Amino acid sequence: MQGQALHRFGQRLVYRRPVELSETETSSARILTTLDLVTLGVDYTLGAGIYFLTGEVVSNQSRGPASVLCFLVAGLSSVLAGLCYAEFGSWIPCSGSAYRFTYVTMGEIWAFITGWIFSISYVAGAAGVALAWTLAFYYLIGNQISQAMRESVLLHVPHVLVEYTDFFAMGLVLLLTGILALRPKESVLVTKVMTLLSLLVLSFVILSGFIKGDLHNWKLTEKDYIKAGFNDTSSLGPLGSGGFMPFGFQGILRGSATCFYAFIGFNNIVTKAEEAQNPKRSIPMGIVISLFICFLVYFGVCSVLTLMVPYYLIHRGSPLPEAFLHIGWTSACYVVATGALCTLFTTILNYMFSSRQMILVMAKDGLLFHVLASTHTSKDIPIVATVVSDTMAAIMALFFELIDLVDFMSVGTLFTHSLVAACVLILRYQPERKNEGNEAQVQEENRPAAEKLTLQTLFFPGSPTPTPLSGQVVSACSSLLALLLTLLCLVLAQWPHLLSGDPVWITVVMLLLVLITGVTGVIWRQPQSSTALHFKVPGLPLLPLLSIFLNVYLMMQMIAGTWALFGVWILIGLAIYFSYGIQHSLAP
Repeated sequence: MQGQALHRFGQRLVYRRPVELSETETSSARILTTLDLVTLGVDYTLGAGIYFLTGEVVSNQSRGPASVLCFLVAGLSSVLAGLCYAEFGSWIPCSGSAYRFTYVTMGEIWAFITGWIFSISYVAGAAGVALAWTLAFYYLIGNQISQAMRESVLLHVPHVLVEYTDFFAMGLVLLLTGILALRPKESVLVTKVMTLLSLLVLSFVILSGFIKGDLHNWKLTEKDYIKAGFNDTSSLGPLGSGGFMPFGFQGILRGSATCFYAFIGFNNIVTKAEEAQNPKRSIPMGIVISLFICFLVYFGVCSVLTLMVPYYLIHRGSPLPEAFLHIGWTSACYVVATGALCTLFTTILNYMFSSRQMILVMAKDGLLFHVLASTHTSKDIPIVATVVSDTMAAIMALFFELIDLVDFMSVGTLFTHSLVAACVLILRYQPERKNEGNEAQVQEENRPAAEKLTLQTLFFPGSPTPTPLSGQVVSACSSLLALLLTLLCLVLAQWPHLLSGDPVWITVVMLLLVLITGVTGVIWRQPQSSTALHFKVPGLPLLPLLSIFLNVYLMMQMIAGTWALFGVWILIGLAIYFSYGIQHSLAP
């Protein structure tokens, strides 16, 4: 009896929803074109990252001019993840993003974890952008409000609580809650206008920066620091070693992990699938095009920022306006700050919309409390989910530092992007499924009557199309590769030992590489699905594996405080799932 109960419990954890079931669940009006999706993706991505993160990475994170390489590494990781999202957007064109993808390929427990991480990531994003908006607003009025709050309430606990409670940011989030009642078409029009304004402002920044920039700022020496007044020590200390990479390779890696936040927005395109006119075509194109545009803008802005101002003088809160003030263009600094206010305003709304949609989808699936799926009768607006998510965002804006919210979002998104890459490996090698009645039946025509796993069938499958056995082999190998890649990243994080020639560490790395190569070869030999899609990830299985490796390695660069917050949120989610979600989910 207990054995049967445990079996049913295990079946619920790994229950996978049929692809067709996900595809057919749509009730929203299809009004979004490919251009609309590109606009939304750019607007999501060019938010707090472009106006705040550049200064944070260059100055506080102390990466110096090499910050452009941080954005390059983060952009590469995002492109690989974007390719995986684009293929899944062709497979499963519905709301839910990575949550739905993992539900189809990896099972219910992983789907819940993914959706739970994304829900708080969107909430943290809304809170973080609200804080960035207030920083830009405070700058325009002379930082008088922030100074008053800093003197009145101090709660600062590094990587836990903010230095001072920002009631203005909290009030902004609560005020914007009502604007979510706008109809989708009106919201898209506002987003288009704000995105165009943002691109114009940023184009002005890039052109002006290359005109007024000084290449010497990428070749600073100790004499420049002493001339600037940093003459209290013979070593450069917190200023680094000078030159283009003042803090070396380790500084680039740590900065890349934080810079990943700059490219988070592209995955929100998938949440609009139910509103897209042709989701199987426009979702992949929207992701790839918006990522390319955003990378060019980030690379350009970070380059001109470090050319205009020596990295140790860049202002953390308002880097772009202060850069123009540094070169004597006073009027331009207020134009840039006003453009930031407009852009961040719509970005807050986008994050708030995505958080409520994620909560709504999970509540409809029974994984979260059913009351969260309650909607307004006339406008079909999820009132409860909106109030809950926006209240959480307001609380986070009140008590957390912006950079800590950025790191929290980054580690969560890197984790879910790794799951999506693993899902591509699994789904591409699975046999086709079709929905007949209430059961998903596997097509039988091309597979042998009986399948047995042998060494020969492992490397030389007898069927040209995926079979249940080959699908199980790929699933098992993908799980094993995820473990091996994680171990490899943990070892590579100790790269000073590797550079010193320690034979133990080098032997461990070589052993892991051999195992990874062998398991990858097993996956490569399995037959792939021949289903026609508008977009497929090229170079399977190498590109998804490279995406997982980069994501996990960047996660290893996060500080302990970020991992503590992430772990607490995961534990809260698992408590909700095992006490409520597993009993009310759609699993049979």
